[in-house]
This record gives sequence, C-alpha cells and structure tokens, in this order.
Amino acid sequence: MKLNIHGKNVTITEAMENRTTKKLSFLDKYFMIDEDTEANVSVKVNPTNLKVEVTIVTKIGLLRAEVVHEDYYAAVDLAIDKLEDQIRRQKTRLSRRHREKLSVNFAESVSAEASKVKEEPVRTKTIVAQKMVLDEAIMQMEMLGHSFFIYTDEETDEIAVVYKRLAGGYGLLETSKEA
Repeated sequence: MKLNIHGKNVTITEAMENRTTKKLSFLDKYFMIDEDTEANVSVKVNPTNLKVEVTIVTKIGLLRAEVVHEDYYAAVDLAIDKLEDQIRRQKTRLSRRHREKLSVNFAESVSAEASKVKEEPVRTKTIVAQKMVLDEAIMQMEMLGHSFFIYTDEETDEIAVVYKRLAGGYGLLETSKEA
C-alpha cells in the first residue's frame, strides 16, 4: 500500500510515518491490499488540537475516517478504530445481501453431488428366519439389543417381524402370500 502523509502547520516526522504505516497494515487481515492502493493521511494542526483524516480507496469502496484529538498517535488509533468499524459494517451488509444467493448455490451444489453418488447398500446380510413363537422372538430381540427381529411364526408358518414401538410396547408385521 502506498502511504501519502501530508501536514498543514506541522512537520511529519519519520516516527509519525512509521506508526501510521504500522497501524494501517491492519487492513491486510480484512481483505487483500494491492500495492497500488493509496492511503492518504492529512494532518492539520489547530491552536487547541489536531485533526487527522484518513482516506483509502479500495476495491470494495471508499474508507474514510476523521478524528480530532490533542495527540497525533491517539488520533491515528481512533481513526483506525473507525475504519475497522466501517469495514465490519460493510462486510455484514454484503453477507446479508448475498446470504440467500449463497444458500441457493449451496443447496444446488449439494443436490448435484447427491445425484452423482450411486445408492449402494453399505452392508448386505442374509438371515435364516427360525421358527418360534412371538414371545420367544421378543425375548431374542431384547437379548440381542435390536429394535426389530425377523422370525418364522410357528402357528402360521409365515415370516414375521416384531419391533419396538416409539410410543412403547411392541408391534408385529406379518407377511402374506396373497396379494
């Protein structure tokens, strides 16, 4: 970043220039600063105080802060605080403005990825449905710690599934060969 410091009724010392350069380097943490970006700092001394104006033209817009204080270094610190506040507000406005577009793009990218993935079973297991009565099937399910159990009912000689209901108790699914 190019720094232009000029003073009215004051001589700009090297210490003042170094401090200002160091303080303005905070912009790097918010966005990329080009070497062509210019920061203009104007210092005007009045009989009771001094006025520091910082103007930076960036890609995101114009940043400007003006502070009146008795001490140059304190004025620079206050001006930097104002610039940081402006950047945060601008960043919030941009994120709010683009939030809906970003969420739509994110949803589209997720659905595109989901359509590319083939649904394949993670695991295939073959079981032999043993003949037993309902009470024995419930006991087997509880002993295994499962939420369902497949067995062949002794009375009907059909495959059945006993399961735990979310509301409590058990449910039974019976199969039939007739449609």
